[in-house]
Amino acid sequence: MLSQVSALVARVLAPPDEGGQGLAEYALILALIAIVAIVALLFLGSQISDKLSVVGNAL
Repeated sequence: MLSQVSALVARVLAPPDEGGQGLAEYALILALIAIVAIVALLFLGSQISDKLSVVGNAL
């Protein structure tokens, strides 16, 4: 009985597992980078396409 109580106390006082929290933070950062990249492509897409067409025609 004493060993069960000590195991329970050890589990309660142990630091929480934060592996999932770190993974969620990385997922949020990745999502923000993706959103920024998509917005940049929406605003600069035609300009980049024009430049690539000029380079392609020059070759």
